[in-house]
Amino acid sequence: MADTEVSAPPPVTAQEEEGHLTVLTRDLHVTYRVYEDRRPRMKDFLAGGLKRPSYREIHAVRGVDLEARSGEAIGVLGHNGSGKSTLMQAIAGLLPASKGEVYASSQPNLLGVSAALSKNSSGRRNIVLGGLALGLSREEIAARVDDTIEFTGLDDFIDLPIRTYSSGMRARLHFAIATMVEPEILLVDEALSVGDEEFKERSKKRIDRLRDQAGTVFIVSHSLGSIRDLCTRAIWLHKGLVREDGTPVEVVKSYKKYLKAIKEGGKSEGPGAAS
Repeated sequence: MADTEVSAPPPVTAQEEEGHLTVLTRDLHVTYRVYEDRRPRMKDFLAGGLKRPSYREIHAVRGVDLEARSGEAIGVLGHNGSGKSTLMQAIAGLLPASKGEVYASSQPNLLGVSAALSKNSSGRRNIVLGGLALGLSREEIAARVDDTIEFTGLDDFIDLPIRTYSSGMRARLHFAIATMVEPEILLVDEALSVGDEEFKERSKKRIDRLRDQAGTVFIVSHSLGSIRDLCTRAIWLHKGLVREDGTPVEVVKSYKKYLKAIKEGGKSEGPGAAS
């Protein structure tokens, strides 16, 4: 498997008035193996030793061509197993491409609902650790701590260990930490879906501010309302392929029509190994 390239995109042309190119994928494929979790049986030994574990290959992303520009907030939707999270991890350089190329103008910052936090440390301590990991000095972190805590809405819990937090509280904290700086490319994978309406409104303002600073945001969500409200563009991913790319209103309308047809037809696209 070839390593994913995360490097500077091709030069910007005069026609690219809507914003400079920040992310580019060319014929991107991501395939990985899922091994069976099966215990060896006595007859396997008697038959002449153990066989190698069997597996199946998951072709999670299939030839995706994508361009993203500064100032865009791009919603990514699709059913479970459509390759959304895999695509985000490939763009972030966390998964290797089996074929194709990925270019980014700077290192993408991937924020997921299951993102790692120090569970035994308090929310306040995690803000400090997260700020240091983002390259901020202790003085810069100290100047931003109060604003970050206010954004999370975790005043009564900020000095309690993370292990006592709900998934929504952890998501709020991690989003606040990730946006203490203004990354040029932010990938948000379902982290906004677990927040309440007040948090979503605060998140929208922060995403708008990031876009105003010529940033690019990808938002993976099953919440079609969030895609419509937060994004300037939407991509429908289906079985690893881009099925539609357009305005949020148009893409959400097409996707809802598809879901209705599936429901009326009695068919199910059941969840797959990739999401």
